[in-house]
Formats: sequence, C-alpha cells, structure tokens
Amino acid sequence: MTITTLQKGVELSELDAWGTVADLGSTILEGEVKAFGKMTFGAPTDPVSAAYFGTTQGKFRMTYPFNEHATVVTGELILTDESTGKSSVYKAGDSWFVTKGTPVLWEIVSESFVKHYFAVV
Repeated sequence: MTITTLQKGVELSELDAWGTVADLGSTILEGEVKAFGKMTFGAPTDPVSAAYFGTTQGKFRMTYPFNEHATVVTGELILTDESTGKSSVYKAGDSWFVTKGTPVLWEIVSESFVKHYFAVV
C-alpha cells in the first residue's frame, strides 16, 4: 500500500508528451492544444486510473469516456457542460466531478493548465 502526495504547481515540462487532445479523441476548436500527462496509478486503459494531465492553451470539445474527479494544480480553464449549457471557471485548487458520457467544452484560459484526475470507466 502506498500514499501518493499530489503536487501543487506541476508544469507541463514535468509531464510526458501525449500528442494533441485530438489524438485522445477530442475535437480541437482553437489552437493546437498539445496534451501532456504522467500516470500516478494504473494505465490509461485500466478500468481505474489516476494521472496528471495538462494541455497548452486552446479550445476543444470532448465527450467524457469515463467518470472523473479532477483538481486543477496549475492554470485556469472554463468547462461548459454542453448538455446543460452551464459554464464554470476553475483555477488551481478547484475540483470537479463529471460522469461518463457528458459532452464538455474546454477553454484553456492560461498558457497551459495541469490537473490531477482519478478516473473510473
């Protein structure tokens, strides 16, 4: 059994390059939106996983492929639940929970952002 301490202020330079968010199944609307990550538990294809995930500035749309609890550790973004039209601003320390199948519009306001997430398929 282990305890993993989640770090504040994690930057994209500390993560591995994962291509773009389009490579991960999203539709890019503005910018290139490069994706970065580092697993802290499991693997991306496991039914339960956790990781740092971040992107460069831009706007993209995705339908969530899993249930997720996430906390922003660096940067600022706006998430819009496209099923309800409700938008929320998230900054370092803010968290959300989203259910599988929710269509979400992402707008990365800062030059980049990083979150830590816990996902269950």
